[in-house]
Amino acid sequence: MSALVLAALLLAGCSEGFEQADSPPGSTRGAAPAPARETTGQAPDAPVKEEGDTAVDPAARAYVDAVAAGDLDALVDAFHSDARLVDVGREFTGHDEIRAWARDEVIGGRLTVLKNTPKSNGTTLLVRFAPDGTGGFEATYDFDVRDGRIAGLTLQYA
Repeated sequence: MSALVLAALLLAGCSEGFEQADSPPGSTRGAAPAPARETTGQAPDAPVKEEGDTAVDPAARAYVDAVAAGDLDALVDAFHSDARLVDVGREFTGHDEIRAWARDEVIGGRLTVLKNTPKSNGTTLLVRFAPDGTGGFEATYDFDVRDGRIAGLTLQYA
């Protein structure tokens, strides 16, 4: 009997924090655009889902990991000081503007990487983002990378 209880507890613990790729009831997809916010729907030490054997670009990985950990400083540090970020048409340039955007709109949601499409100067990620940790929508995050840091990031609804 105690083996069954232990197995149930282990299964419950393993499923905590896991974000399904399917749209849950109450999804906000198709609703009026809201500011993008980010973090991974996975535990900070959980691996990002990657398609095939293609690893996510290290600069994009630093962004995803910083959001998952709720680490604003690490998120800002993933960007060049003159980086340009476009979030559904709104533009932010440089560390100060990116920090304010990330503080107000990024930390606190759930982000699950669904697909990684590498390109010569970065990667494009298809993600599911849930601003308040539930529901959510799909978006593309197009990372332009220079010298190991994010030079540009464009976020848009998929």
